[in-house]
Amino acid sequence: MSQTIGGAGQDNLLDLATAVAGWARDGEQVEAYVARGRDTEITVFGGEVESLSSAESAGIGIRVVAGSRQGFAYAGSLDPDVVAETLEEARDNAGFASEDSFVGLASPDGVEVASLDLWRDDLASYPTEVKVARALDLERAVRAADPRIRQVESSDWGDAAVESAVATSTGIRAESRRTACYLSAFAVAGEGAETQTGGGYSVGRSPSDLDLDKAASDAVERATRMLGAVKPRSDRLTVVFEPRITATLLAILSGTLDGEAVLKGRSLFADRIGEQVSVAGFTLVDDPTDPEAYAAAHYDAEGLATRRNVLIEGGVLQRFLYNTYAARRAGTVSTASAVRAGFKSAPGTGARAVSVVPGDRSPEEIFQQVGDGLLVQSVSGVHSGVNPVSGDFSVGAEGVLIKGGEMAGPVREFTIASTIQRMLTGVVAVGNDLERLPSSASGVTLAIADISMSGE
Repeated sequence: MSQTIGGAGQDNLLDLATAVAGWARDGEQVEAYVARGRDTEITVFGGEVESLSSAESAGIGIRVVAGSRQGFAYAGSLDPDVVAETLEEARDNAGFASEDSFVGLASPDGVEVASLDLWRDDLASYPTEVKVARALDLERAVRAADPRIRQVESSDWGDAAVESAVATSTGIRAESRRTACYLSAFAVAGEGAETQTGGGYSVGRSPSDLDLDKAASDAVERATRMLGAVKPRSDRLTVVFEPRITATLLAILSGTLDGEAVLKGRSLFADRIGEQVSVAGFTLVDDPTDPEAYAAAHYDAEGLATRRNVLIEGGVLQRFLYNTYAARRAGTVSTASAVRAGFKSAPGTGARAVSVVPGDRSPEEIFQQVGDGLLVQSVSGVHSGVNPVSGDFSVGAEGVLIKGGEMAGPVREFTIASTIQRMLTGVVAVGNDLERLPSSASGVTLAIADISMSGE
């Protein structure tokens, strides 16, 4: 091949991506997405290292749009010859693709890039033996916290450092990098023949952000407070979701507000823009420009500057999330909501940092407001129990009954059921305890009235 990368070395991802985008032929659009990363995962058990893995990866994904056809190819190497071969493969794939008048790459839209500090140099220099020591310290802390802790099933350290760049022949030039790390533990508590489990964690961008005591106490509390749990009687009641569970619900909700899902008829909110879908005190945003969000980002997966997208404001549905392709199909513009798993995939659409705008009440104040109800601390069967088209919602759960505004006895082996539509209109309290989770969603304590609990 005649093209050469020239001065674009493997160390400068943006230069490499820009060089590849510059190889576009007449009548052709080329996008190069280049990524490089390092990650470590450590699990300890019984005072010993059970597993330790550390890996580095680098690669490129190339999209070619020729006329109304699109091709994609990737390679797990940044070698110049491999990059050139990957471009040719993407061209070949475009030649065999079906015609689609909506395909095309993103172009700069003038949105200013948020000033975010998502990289911590100290993670790269943090010794592996110290990472192991912190996982062991967490295991010991969980064991020592309560005599009812019988075992720590796992105590884990994890971290990742990711750098990426995207450039297109349509004028996109974007690069970013981020670090993240976590500590987590999964405890088993017991009394007599009964055992219960609970997990705790702490996340951050730097090792100094991690709170070992918080992770330990969280795991212990969640395991021990479920001891003595019984199957409850069936009832209709107000359910209080802990922040972790709220985050799970918001991830489901954001999926129904995905523009691709709407276009494919897989969303219960199609054709409802401008309608009141929740209570006035409920505002839902996807804000990757929030530096505290775990998945905060300067750019989306197509190189557009991220922005704060208000999805539901004061209970009124405001917008859906779009990447460039979905926006063209919908006759609108991208919300900079392109996402991808890495260089091995072309971009799709999705939320990065969805959350409810916090309210003004603490969890304790919400318990007092509810009086008698149910606190849910874990759910199961979410993917099979929630229908994004009909809105039907039915999942297994466990938690603690609320009596007179106070936590009472633990309960398990029951199902909670409603619909997404009824749950949104049944919100009675939004907590002020915004909790950052290692996912695309953050959570708050959320109370929702009139949910069916099926037990005995």
